[in-house]
Parts: sequence; structure tokens; C-alpha cells
Amino acid sequence: MPDSALSGKTVLVTGGAKNLGGAISRDLAAAGARIAVHYHSPSDKGLADETVAACVAAGGDAFAVEAELTSVTEIRRVLDSVTGRYGALYATVNTAGLARGNPMTEVTEDEYDAHFAINSKAAFFVMAETAKRIDDGGAILNLVSSLLAAYTGRYSVYAGSKAPVEHFTRALSKELAGRRVSVNNLAPGPMDTSFFWNAAAPGEEEFSRAQTPYGELTKVEHIVPWVRFLLTDGWWLNGQTVFLNGGFATR
Repeated sequence: MPDSALSGKTVLVTGGAKNLGGAISRDLAAAGARIAVHYHSPSDKGLADETVAACVAAGGDAFAVEAELTSVTEIRRVLDSVTGRYGALYATVNTAGLARGNPMTEVTEDEYDAHFAINSKAAFFVMAETAKRIDDGGAILNLVSSLLAAYTGRYSVYAGSKAPVEHFTRALSKELAGRRVSVNNLAPGPMDTSFFWNAAAPGEEEFSRAQTPYGELTKVEHIVPWVRFLLTDGWWLNGQTVFLNGGFATR
């Protein structure tokens, strides 16, 4: 059933073709939102097209846009295509990210630069360029990581490149307060998707499960309702990072 708070409103979901981003795109479309499904490379085009079709079938309107978000020019092109198509932008949900797990002594310069390019630089400019175009009363929501509250090795570059987003979020939430735009982060725990599997070391999945009282990894369906909530009734939360991990880590 469409949510009157989202019906007809435009949402950009970066990384919106698959995994958590794909589920968020579908859920918001089912609530009546118009979805811009961003995807990173031609290899994901098929998944993006499937997500767009699912959004339309759910009752929303949607289109896909490919872009390399480490380029500010490309970020601007994406946002201009959204406002050009729909005439407005209510919210951006930024799920795009990169995760690899290596000891610091094995991290290459290229690996370091790649993480900070997408997890920090792209997040900063997606937020900044969204802020220039977003409707008053809208929302900006970033997906970060519960590793920001964890005491662990192997993810120094991943967690380190996500940490600046908390500072970006606090600053932008202050700057946009007069326009009633909320800016927040959701920090899932290790998630039962390929994003985690591709980064995890042997035995890490079992270890991560054991760190929560429930003995489970975070699932996509644990996160999606919070996204919809923070874009609607949860607007009063602002400048915050919410750790959604079943008790994996707290702060």
C-alpha cells in the first residue's frame, strides 16, 4: 500500500541496483516513491534494469543511471538527470561503497586510494550536490558500517574511510537545519550479502555471527524498514549514526 508520506516523491538510491540498495529501491517504490536507481558499471546494468522493472511493478516510477561516483562531474550529471526527469528531489539514500579486508601491512596504495575515493570523497560530494538540489523538508541518508564501533583488525581502510562520513553528516545537518532537511547515517553490522562475503576472511562469518546475542548476521530486511522510517516519520532524528546490528557492536 502506498505511503502517503512518500507517494510521488523522488528518491535517488546510489548503489541502488543490488543487495541492500536494490531492496531499498524496491521498498520505497512500493511506498509510491519515484526512484532513480544508480549503478556503478556496465556489469551491473542487468541488475539495475531488473530493479527498475520491479519498482514499476510495485507501483512506483523508476529509471536507471550509470555513473562512476568518484568523479564530481559524474555525481552532478546523476543529480541533474534526476531533477531533469522528475523536477524535484526529496531524498538521497547513499548505499554505494567499497569493502576489502586486509592487514595494514598488506594494504596497497591503490587499495587505500580506492576506498577513500568511494567511501569518503564520493559520499561527501553526493551529499553536497544533493544539498544544492534537495526539496525543503527532505532527507539525506548514508549507509556506513558498525565497524565504526568495533575493535577489530583487517578493516582499517574500510572503516577508516567510512569514519569521515560521520563528520560530514554532522556538519551538513547543521547547515541544512533551516530547510528542515535531516541528514543521518545507518550503520549495519556484517551483512549477509556479497558485500560482506567478498571481503571476509575464512571463519569470519562464523565469528561475526557469534558476536551478536542472536547468533545471526545482519540481513537486508533488518535495515530496509529503518530507511523508510527515516525518510518519513523519523525526520526528527538529525546528525546521527544509528547502529543496526543486533548487538554486534555498540557505542
